[in-house]
Amino acid sequence: MTSLTKLTHCLVFFFLVISFPLTLSSPPLHLRSSRNAPRFFSDFSRTTNNTRQFKDSRYRYETRYFEQILDHFSFSDLPTFRQRYLINTEHWVGPGRLGPIFFYCGNEGDIEWFAVNTGFVWEIAPRFGAMIVFPEHRYYGESMPYGSREEAYKNVTTLAHLTSEQALADYAVLITELKRNLSAQACPVVLFGGSYGGMLAAWMRLKYPHIAIGALASSAPVLQFEDIVPPETFYDIVSNDFRRESVNCFNTIKESWNVIASEGEKNYGLSHLTSTFRFCKKLETADDLSNWLSSAYSYLAMGNYPYPSDFLMPMPGNPIKEVCRRIDSCPDGTGILQCIFEGVSVYYNYTGTVNCFNLDDDPHGMTSGWDWQACTEMIMPVASSKNTSMFPAYDYNYTSDEEWCLENFHVKPRPTWITTEFGGHGFNKVLKTFGSNIIFSNGLLDPWSGGSVLEDISDTIVALVTEKGAHHLDLRPATAEDPDWLVEQRTAEVELIKVWLEEYYGKREATFDM
Repeated sequence: MTSLTKLTHCLVFFFLVISFPLTLSSPPLHLRSSRNAPRFFSDFSRTTNNTRQFKDSRYRYETRYFEQILDHFSFSDLPTFRQRYLINTEHWVGPGRLGPIFFYCGNEGDIEWFAVNTGFVWEIAPRFGAMIVFPEHRYYGESMPYGSREEAYKNVTTLAHLTSEQALADYAVLITELKRNLSAQACPVVLFGGSYGGMLAAWMRLKYPHIAIGALASSAPVLQFEDIVPPETFYDIVSNDFRRESVNCFNTIKESWNVIASEGEKNYGLSHLTSTFRFCKKLETADDLSNWLSSAYSYLAMGNYPYPSDFLMPMPGNPIKEVCRRIDSCPDGTGILQCIFEGVSVYYNYTGTVNCFNLDDDPHGMTSGWDWQACTEMIMPVASSKNTSMFPAYDYNYTSDEEWCLENFHVKPRPTWITTEFGGHGFNKVLKTFGSNIIFSNGLLDPWSGGSVLEDISDTIVALVTEKGAHHLDLRPATAEDPDWLVEQRTAEVELIKVWLEEYYGKREATFDM
């Protein structure tokens, strides 16, 4: 989140966002495509024991449930399910004054996690007199069809309705019913989303223009499909993030893969790797270590914020700079593996409280809803270049992905479905003709930015790009450490949303005047 599903998610989402061979000149390293491709952030909203709490006293909301249709596109007699959503009407000026509804398109994870990590929406709602709604994506969090996660994820039949199209229909139905119940049919809706949620926000604005007047799609790689962007783009950006801090750091990481693979081939080599990287249990293969490291580097790039954060793991500000400082500060004579361990500890153990690492604690590798989505419609090709990437070189291999998906889910991916359903090829021309009121915001340090929209398409479909921004940084809560360029980006977003609303209100007044 190697091509379909590791970082995901995100993606949110979550960010969303996982054993295929890769041939090297020395002992082979296997970066597995469907299980170990980049993911979005959102898988961090899940934990192995499901006990993580997502509460923040700054954000108050009521938790409600909506009886949702399982299949919006047929008339089959299927059971409904309870879709969770969070709602805040504290600052809403009500239907009489056409108070807007700020609607976050839930990602692939627990909706409370997204709510407490999307401070921007909460912070601007009072000035607009807006209601806030955070709906949960079907098959995630508590919004499980068939009554439980176990039943929902049971087989290909029960998972069949986990699609982005069904999720968007959920949101459209929820908005319509919510407005009807509140006599707020005329209240305008503005969509928000980051990562996979940003993709959903953009797609919903295009698919349901009568439901929402505009969308802020942050870090939304809507072009990361088929051959629209080079598959090497993601890992090239991660690599450049490290190289811009230190060429030596970049080269050390690039050289480490062969060292790891060679060590894994030795007698007691896996024991040595286990000891060096302080795993709680002995590694079964060197690939497990390499995938663990690859995941960390990618997440460090996504979470390369200019201030300390714990969005993913507790990390310092500019965490890649700190990783490279530690690698470059290794005393002469220190082995490359020890240097890599010192660096990656910035991600996995910055607080210094972890005594040993357990691969099973990493949620990326668990079978999840995103694995299913990445095996059906969210086919996002990823590869690694020999010359420009610090990761082992490999080509995107759809056949391997298909084999993994058939083996694990008994389903064959549809790699061209997303571009058929939502567009992608000739995106600029099509949106310039048929689209309006979408903000694509990106930071160029974010590896997913390469699959997003980085240039204005029209006066109303705008790209807001920051050179030093990371994954949907603009949606994060404001802090005293925010740099000027981030404050300016958010200000521009607020001004565009203001224009959308003013145009909506103006058209309604003109209609009534007639």
